[in-house]
Amino acid sequence: MGRKKTDKIVFENVKVLDAGAKGVSVAKAPEGQVIFIPNVVPGDVVDVQTFKKRKSYFEGKAIKFHSFSEHRTEPVCEHFGVCGGCKWQNMKYEQQLFYKNQEVYNHLKRIGKIELPDFEPILGSKEQFFYRNKMEFGFSSSRWMTQDEIDSNLELDNKNAVGFHIPKMWDKILDINKCHLQQDPSNDVRNEIRRFANENDLSFFNPRNHEGLLRTLMIRTASTGEIMVLIQFFEDDKAKRELLLNFLAERFPEITSLQYVINQKANDTIYDQDVILFKGRDYILEEMEGLNFSINAKSFYQTNSAQAYELYSITREFAGLTGEELVYDLYTGTGTIAQFVSKKAKKVIGVEAVPEAIADAKENAKRNNITNCEFFVGDMKNVFNDDFIRTHGHPDVIITDPPRDGMHAEVVKQILSIAPEKVVYVSCNSATQARDLALMDEMYKVTRVRPVDMFPQTHHVENVVLLEKR
Repeated sequence: MGRKKTDKIVFENVKVLDAGAKGVSVAKAPEGQVIFIPNVVPGDVVDVQTFKKRKSYFEGKAIKFHSFSEHRTEPVCEHFGVCGGCKWQNMKYEQQLFYKNQEVYNHLKRIGKIELPDFEPILGSKEQFFYRNKMEFGFSSSRWMTQDEIDSNLELDNKNAVGFHIPKMWDKILDINKCHLQQDPSNDVRNEIRRFANENDLSFFNPRNHEGLLRTLMIRTASTGEIMVLIQFFEDDKAKRELLLNFLAERFPEITSLQYVINQKANDTIYDQDVILFKGRDYILEEMEGLNFSINAKSFYQTNSAQAYELYSITREFAGLTGEELVYDLYTGTGTIAQFVSKKAKKVIGVEAVPEAIADAKENAKRNNITNCEFFVGDMKNVFNDDFIRTHGHPDVIITDPPRDGMHAEVVKQILSIAPEKVVYVSCNSATQARDLALMDEMYKVTRVRPVDMFPQTHHVENVVLLEKR
């Protein structure tokens, strides 16, 4: 039996009320159901055609605008609305900050149900475009056709694309001409690879048939001017591979690190793959407050270098270090926060589950002549136990910066049993942060909160919270 088609309903003169989760805006149907609508701004008045109906909500799209919101601005990117990346590019920046701040407040209040101090003002980003230091693009031999292209009945003899996955379409890539997220020469590198590959019959990956030479492209840039380019090849064709890599090395002599991967597995993650250096060195250097951090192909580093500095500065300020404290830095990654706060601490202990990240952290500490940081590998809920505390000492301050899922319940339990004077909790997901804060509420009071915008034009927001013992 086929799937029942949803009746498409049109609601007229609907006012967009709020910015909702995942960058989609929210309106209400006449009978009170919520309608989620992309590519509109709170304050717009629109006709909405629904394409999905659930018990308590609809999903729809705006098919006619009656009036535009005062918070609206003209998107700068030609790909806006098709590429799922910068969903808020049509909203003025100060309004983006308002909704990000609101989201953090709502999560902490509704999910955490805890007493909150007045928020300190959300820290906006000086750069609202070209702020990302890492971009990943996919190649495809069956590019996504935009509605305009379909309407024009143009026959395309070349369906090759290098760009971004269309949201919810694993096998469709939107060909990107100019992206406004990463500074030069990012766009030039991608466009030149496409041109050269097309001229030299280098095949683009077909995800359905699992064939083709060019699979993905990663570009990393640093505030130091260093650049890493990594191409992932599907087919192992030495002559074609070297043709492209030699072209890139010659065309862009400023590339510091030119690397590649041959990946023939079903997915395109590189974490279990051998990364091969073609030219230059296998890492680039990022600099922050006189500290140098090496970033290799698999390293995690905050994606907005300038705002990472601001985020870490707020974290250090919240910790209120005097030089006498033993600090534990949980989920330390490559040890960036640990080293950043080390000059104000007596000693910093960093813990992280990824062995390569800890190897990087140790290497970076050596590079920066930091002698009061130690790094340990292990799954946080196992390694961070009573024996560990007995061996390394009782922390005065714990800094924690977990992934999106927040902290494991066992880790929260352990923090409560150690009971340091202060906990500074950095989060990229205030919903899971709120859940964890609720678990700590009996022992700790939230005394400072400051959201930080790392990703202008998107709905994502970081948040820093200071917890002090009651």
